[in-house]
Amino acid sequence: MSLTQIRKQELMTEYQAHETDTGSADLQVAFLTERITQLTGHLKANPKDHASRRGLLKMIGRRKRLLSFINAREPERYQALIKRLGIRR
Repeated sequence: MSLTQIRKQELMTEYQAHETDTGSADLQVAFLTERITQLTGHLKANPKDHASRRGLLKMIGRRKRLLSFINAREPERYQALIKRLGIRR
């Protein structure tokens, strides 16, 4: 299940860098984290859904690359972001 429009707006207001920000790395990581959380719950209920598992692994890889990008440029921002999202990395 994808993110609802309402939940997307909530995440945007929470993680936007500025008013017109719609695709910064922080925002993309927040969206991916939300989708990963939803998909993890789905896979607990449906352990044989291998297609969704593959999608989950791709999302995790994309989030990892974005977090590495943020960490390379602004380590303080990276630390603040993973703390806000509750990611143990």
